[in-house]
Amino acid sequence: MTLPVLDLDFVRAMFPAFEQPELAGQRFFENAGGSYTCKPVIDRLFRYYTQRKVQPYGAYAASRLAGAEMDEARTRLAAMMGVDTDELSFGPSSTANTYVLAQAFGEMLSPGDAVIVTNQDHEANSGPWRRLAARGIDVREWQIDPASGHLDPDALWRLIDDKVRLVCFPHCSNIVGEINPVAQLCAALRQQAIWSCVDGVSYAPHGLPDVGALGADIYLFSAYKTYGPHQGLMVVRRELGLQLPNQAHYFNADTLYKRLTPAGPDHAQIAACAGMADYFDALHAHHFGTGPQPDAATRMGQVHDMMRAHETVLLRPLLEYVSGRNDLRLIGPQAADARAPTVALEHARAGGDLAQALGALGIMAGGGSFYANRALQALQIDPARGVLRLSFVHYTTPDDLDALILALDQVL
Repeated sequence: MTLPVLDLDFVRAMFPAFEQPELAGQRFFENAGGSYTCKPVIDRLFRYYTQRKVQPYGAYAASRLAGAEMDEARTRLAAMMGVDTDELSFGPSSTANTYVLAQAFGEMLSPGDAVIVTNQDHEANSGPWRRLAARGIDVREWQIDPASGHLDPDALWRLIDDKVRLVCFPHCSNIVGEINPVAQLCAALRQQAIWSCVDGVSYAPHGLPDVGALGADIYLFSAYKTYGPHQGLMVVRRELGLQLPNQAHYFNADTLYKRLTPAGPDHAQIAACAGMADYFDALHAHHFGTGPQPDAATRMGQVHDMMRAHETVLLRPLLEYVSGRNDLRLIGPQAADARAPTVALEHARAGGDLAQALGALGIMAGGGSFYANRALQALQIDPARGVLRLSFVHYTTPDDLDALILALDQVL
């Protein structure tokens, strides 16, 4: 199928931020820290707070509707990711979800069992697992190449023996940006009866993946970086989820999506997450037509590919610009199709200083370590100085990229 060209006017009309006078003239390049929120999410959140803000799943109408909207979010987003509805759960953040997971694994694993983590990850998919060492778990580190930030699969296999039970790694790093071969890694791990936990926080904003096709046992991402509210979404496939010790109230132990969410969920934000599905479906209908529709995962796959194609086109000139300067170090691949549009740059000036200078020119960017201190240290970059990070998504325009490059010329 030939992909349609992304209709940026349609896309940007779905994001109220682009209509706000306070943001006029600003170019948003800190999407990896949190995206703008799409209108369907805002509308659902407003409706919930004004019409449904009662205890859900009760006998009266407002309560029934509140529960139905929460269920709708889980049902539709799970279908878009190719997993069963009850394999998707919601929590306050991906970090919090991972801490609960690590607690469950800590109860299930035995001293001497091994878990592998990387130093490419955001700390959310590294720190909680490393704490298992206090329980006698052997925590091993799959290390990045100190020049490129690349995770070499051969280096992973050298760490694996019959003690390894779980491997935790990112779909793509929030610093390195390289897209790791998740499907191949998960398939190979499954053949050896090793579970996989994939941090998708930096990948999901570029199109929700088909987690069923990827084969990950656990897949985590953040709704607030994916055009939604501040929730952490977590897929735990049934076979593993029912083996892990229950972390919730004892009477919820038989409900897969409740077993790993001990705290009371934010009802309104869960319901509002259905607006993410509204948005993705609206993108599909606008670009692919409203005739007979494929299943939800196929629709999402088509939207994913269209979004990625647009982002890749925009990313190429930025990478070419960076490669033409000898005062910048690009972290991660030079090839646009090998990475997400999250571009970390090392410069003689601290990342925060560069971000501040760009802000004065209307470029909203980030500077710092971005909770990836281990990756920066491995790359021989002082986390206190950090990097300049330029991150964008599908609603970014060619004019935005032109303005960014012009501003970089002025501050570097």
